[in-house]
Amino acid sequence: MEGRDEAKSTMVPSSFQIQPPPEAAAPLRKIILVAAIAAGIQFGWALQLSLLTPYVQLLGIPHTWAAFIWLCGPISGLLVQPVVGYYSDNCTSRFGRRRPFIAAGSALVAVAVFLIGFAADIGHAAGDSIGKGPKPRAISVFVVGFWILDVANNMLQGPCRAFLADLSGGNAKKMGSANALYSFFMAVGNVLGYAAGSYTHLFKVFPFSKTKACDVYCANLKSCFFISIALLLIVTILALSIVRETAIQSTPEPPTGASKKRKIPVFGELFGALKDLPKPMWILLLVTCLNWIAWFPFLLFDTDWMGREVYGGKVGEGSLYDHGVRAGALGLMLNSVVLGAASLGVQFVARSVGGVKKLWGGVNFLLAICLAMTVLITKLAENNRRYAVVGGVTTLLAPVSGVKIGALALFAVLGIPLAATFSIPFALASIYSSNSGAGQGLSLGVLNLAIVVPQMIVSVASGPWDDLFGGGNLPAFVVGAVAAAASGIFAFTMLPSPPSDAKPVVAGGFH
Repeated sequence: MEGRDEAKSTMVPSSFQIQPPPEAAAPLRKIILVAAIAAGIQFGWALQLSLLTPYVQLLGIPHTWAAFIWLCGPISGLLVQPVVGYYSDNCTSRFGRRRPFIAAGSALVAVAVFLIGFAADIGHAAGDSIGKGPKPRAISVFVVGFWILDVANNMLQGPCRAFLADLSGGNAKKMGSANALYSFFMAVGNVLGYAAGSYTHLFKVFPFSKTKACDVYCANLKSCFFISIALLLIVTILALSIVRETAIQSTPEPPTGASKKRKIPVFGELFGALKDLPKPMWILLLVTCLNWIAWFPFLLFDTDWMGREVYGGKVGEGSLYDHGVRAGALGLMLNSVVLGAASLGVQFVARSVGGVKKLWGGVNFLLAICLAMTVLITKLAENNRRYAVVGGVTTLLAPVSGVKIGALALFAVLGIPLAATFSIPFALASIYSSNSGAGQGLSLGVLNLAIVVPQMIVSVASGPWDDLFGGGNLPAFVVGAVAAAASGIFAFTMLPSPPSDAKPVVAGGFH
């Protein structure tokens, strides 16, 4: 027995083991300040989700291949979040573990936004032609900026959520509240982003944004990104200036026999440690994966669906498609208002219905119903098309009021399941990792695998899948409805209920 105990004492800690013990829970005002960074992050995400899919098509990328541009985000999330999570768990900087990564991520966002906003101008200066047709140089600049933006956003999100878990001091209730606040501020950022995206004269605030290569739509997008940079930098500087971290000491060198094992690259440690995940984490990953297979097609093509299927417009032909995209941005703003309200009520509703697993399962069924309703709304729009003859030319008119109201109502209702998606899985991952003494950064990086892998699948498959059934967005939405229903079933039947309070644990791993 002594030999076995001695062997255990010389073993290298699990890749997921946290080094310092959790500190006492921070005051609520500090948690709110850190959670507010989500507003700055989500402002930029809102602009991506509402405006960039139409924008890349205006640069000359067809709808079928537009989804491949969005593959940048999942791949960068797959690579960046586990790396950043691992090193933020082990960072010994005098500024703290999480704060250096949050600061670096904010700076990278500013660089990325500049490249995206000025992609058309840079492409034109490098030789792209004006007018319709592909603009290869602008597309190249855009893709580089998009990659940097997604890397930066992943550098921000993982450490922000891990910082909130650190500030919660291992208390399950505070972790739930912190993630609900993070979700609330995501909604605030969404509202601001979608409101900016739906306002067509924002470029007049920045008159220099409209150029020969950058039309009104492009100039509006550029102006929105200027505002997003300002918001993100303000909230980040405030949070990092007021909320301090205690620097951790460098861990002692492991025994000679174990030193090589500790030098395994982070991905070797990450995937090697997956075998040590407890069953609750595996089930959480499964439910989260199905949940994001459901969400990502709609988040990717929601405004395009409004422009194409609901309004009946075509990219670059007339103004009807643009009107649909702006209506979609309005729908996303309504979605965010509901998201914010629902985020603040997640814990109360969870207690009322018997726990977070029942709440998450129920709203996943609501998500499935809403995605299926896109088919009904599209058919109603097609059957009630209106035309007008102007100057001898037959012109398609905007859809009837009932169809528009139905589509906007759908966007609003989807804010309810989105509030659960943005808070419950992250809170559960923090609770599970706290119970086993795991590092919050790397644990959330593992959860991120269940988010980015589905996004990669959808990004690659959605365009060809839609084309297989005649084009449009409905085939991917139907697959999403099926995945949402499956996610709800597994949440109800397999996901274990978390404890009411997770006590701080000093050591241990996922075993």
